[in-house]
Amino acid sequence: MTATQTGSQTAKIPGQVRVGVLGGGQLGRMLGLAGVPLGMQFTFFDPSPEASAAEVGDLIVGNYDDDAALLRLCDAVDVVTFEFENVPVRAAELVASRRPLWPPVSTLHVAQDRVREKECFNLLGIPTAPFAAVDSLDELRDAVTRIGLPGILKTRTLGYDGKGQAMLRTEDDVVKAWDAVGGVPLVYEGFVNFTRELSILAVRGRDGVVVTYPLVENSHSEGILRLSVAPAPAVSDAVAEAAAALATRILDHLWYVGLLAIELFETADGLVANEMAPRVHNSGHWTIEGAETSQFENHLRAVCDLPLGDTATRGHAAMLNVIGTAPTPSAILHADAAAHVHLYGKREAPRRKIGHVTVRGNDANDVATRVSAIRRVLANTTPSA
Repeated sequence: MTATQTGSQTAKIPGQVRVGVLGGGQLGRMLGLAGVPLGMQFTFFDPSPEASAAEVGDLIVGNYDDDAALLRLCDAVDVVTFEFENVPVRAAELVASRRPLWPPVSTLHVAQDRVREKECFNLLGIPTAPFAAVDSLDELRDAVTRIGLPGILKTRTLGYDGKGQAMLRTEDDVVKAWDAVGGVPLVYEGFVNFTRELSILAVRGRDGVVVTYPLVENSHSEGILRLSVAPAPAVSDAVAEAAAALATRILDHLWYVGLLAIELFETADGLVANEMAPRVHNSGHWTIEGAETSQFENHLRAVCDLPLGDTATRGHAAMLNVIGTAPTPSAILHADAAAHVHLYGKREAPRRKIGHVTVRGNDANDVATRVSAIRRVLANTTPSA
C-alpha cells in the first residue's frame, strides 16, 4: 500500500504539542477527544483509510513496513504513542529513533508474546496460571500431562477477544485444539479457579510518579468484554493494595510511561495476573465520565510530561460494550436519559466493538438497575441489512 494523507494536513500551532498515534481505531479516537481540550493536535497512522480516529486529527494511511510513511509521521509530530499492542516492533523502533515514543518499545516486546509476558510477571514475583510454550502436538501432550486439565491453548501473539484460543477439558480435546489453532507458536495455560475477573489501570509519568484507578470488575462472554463495573464491589483493602503494588512493580521494571492495564483473577489465595495491555484499555472506558481524570487524558499527560490527574471515582460507574450491531442513541437514551453513549463510527460486523455506553450514579444498586435496562435495549437490537 502506498501511504496517503487524508484531507489537508492541519498546520501545527506554535506552542501546542502534536501527538502521533500508531493506530487509528476507537482508542486513538478517544485519545484525540481527550487531548483536544488540552490544546493538543493529533496525527494518526493506520493501514485503513476508514480509521475512525480521522474524525479528530490528521490520518496517514500506510502499512507498518512503509518506512517513508512512518518517517512522515515523525516529521509531523513531537511525541508518539500507540493505541494497540500489536504494532510491529521494527516500526516502533524506527519511530523511536526519531521521536520520543511512550510506552517504550521494550514493552511491546514483552506484551506481544504471552510467554514472555508471563515470564516477566513471574520474574517480579507475580503469580500466573501454570503455563508452557508449545510448538508441536507432542509438546502440547507433554504440557497437558505436566500442567493438567482443564486448560486453554492460545496463540502466543496476536490473539484477542477470544480469537486464537481453544479450550481443553478432556484428553479428547488435545488433538481438536491443536487442529484449531496449531501451526504457530502457542502457549498452554492451566485453569485458574477464580471468583471473578478484575483489572487495574495504572499510569506512570516520565518522572516515575505512579497513580492507579480503583479496581474494576469485568464480565466476559465468548471471550469479549461485555461489562465493567467501577469501583469493583466488595474489594478488601488488602486486595486493593496488592493490585496497586504489583502494577507499580511492573511499571517500574519496564521503565514505563503512560497507562498500563493489567487483567487479574481474584482467587482464594490472592490475585493472579492474566495479561497486560500497554495502552489505554476497554475496561477503563468508564473513566471518561466516571473518574476525575479519564484514562485517556492521563495517558496523554504522562507521554507529554504533564502532571498526572486525580484518579478518584465520581460515585459508581458501569460500562457496557456495544458489540456487532448498535441501537440508535435514541433507543438507549429512552431507556436511560442519563446514560452516556459513545459510538465509534465503525461499520457493524459480528463480534466487533462498535461503541460503549456508560452509566454513572451515586448508588450502586441504582446503577445496576439502569445497566439492566440498557442491556435489554442492546439485546433487542436488530442487525442492519
